[in-house]
Amino acid sequence: MSNAPVDTGRRRFLTAATAVVGGAGAVAVAVPFIKSWNPSAKAKAAGAPVEVNISKVEPGQLIRVEWRGKPVWVVRRTEKVLDQLPSLNDQLRDPNSEEDQQPDYAKNIGRSIKPEFLIAVGICTHLGCSPTYLPDTFSDHVEVKGVDSGFFCPCHGSTFDMAGRVFQGVPAPLNLVIPPHHYIDEGLVRIGVDKGAV
Repeated sequence: MSNAPVDTGRRRFLTAATAVVGGAGAVAVAVPFIKSWNPSAKAKAAGAPVEVNISKVEPGQLIRVEWRGKPVWVVRRTEKVLDQLPSLNDQLRDPNSEEDQQPDYAKNIGRSIKPEFLIAVGICTHLGCSPTYLPDTFSDHVEVKGVDSGFFCPCHGSTFDMAGRVFQGVPAPLNLVIPPHHYIDEGLVRIGVDKGAV
């Protein structure tokens, strides 16, 4: 054993320096590890709201956008289509939209905020096919007579009216899903989030 005096200042300095370097190393390892728990930019974008310019959509026109990897339809309905919606109730499975397929603000005859616009997820509620929009020839392809416009699923024959409500006697059990959405202004709609959640 040495009888040399102990330099406690140097010992404290080395202990503190070792602790600082060790702490910095732990942070350097922890940051990437914790970041790996966060969703990727691609995953965030897949669930992000989508803004759609509807200012140039003509009556009778359908445009498609993608939200959460699903097709979403924005259809501008004509006055004739809107006038016809109430007359279809006795042919529909859920005419009053009692099933949980839409936000509360879309539980109305048109299943929409603005009557002229239908915003719906374009996936059949039977087995997930995408129905075809038939703006003028709906009654030529389906058993529903006297209805010019609607959606026909070619996979198993399910039919939906221009509010996305399913007709009786077809495989689809539910109306089309209405996604959360709100209007930013007259020509812009945000799909994927309710107005109160912005």
